[in-house]
Amino acid sequence: MTKKQTAGRDALGDFAPKFAELNDDVLFGEVWSRESELSARDRSMITCASLMSQGLFPQLEAHMKIAKANGVTKDEMVEIITHLAFYAGWPKAWSAFGIAKKIFD
Repeated sequence: MTKKQTAGRDALGDFAPKFAELNDDVLFGEVWSRESELSARDRSMITCASLMSQGLFPQLEAHMKIAKANGVTKDEMVEIITHLAFYAGWPKAWSAFGIAKKIFD
């Protein structure tokens, strides 16, 4: 990712500064930047799949936006959700589709 992540500091910087630092500098600054190991696009697909599987829909919405910016297409997101419906649960897929429609339409 070329854009510096500030979501942690923006949301929790005053309340939980160490967590905000780890979120922005380590998770997004170091892990997500290792594109020679795994592209940002692939990391986005994996992250969205994990969040949907856990039913973490507020985070899923944010990461679907990142996924779209990282080149994941609507058709790919639809396929990810459809595939995961059989492993993560049908209700989770319905919820994820609601989010995907907002972001990819």
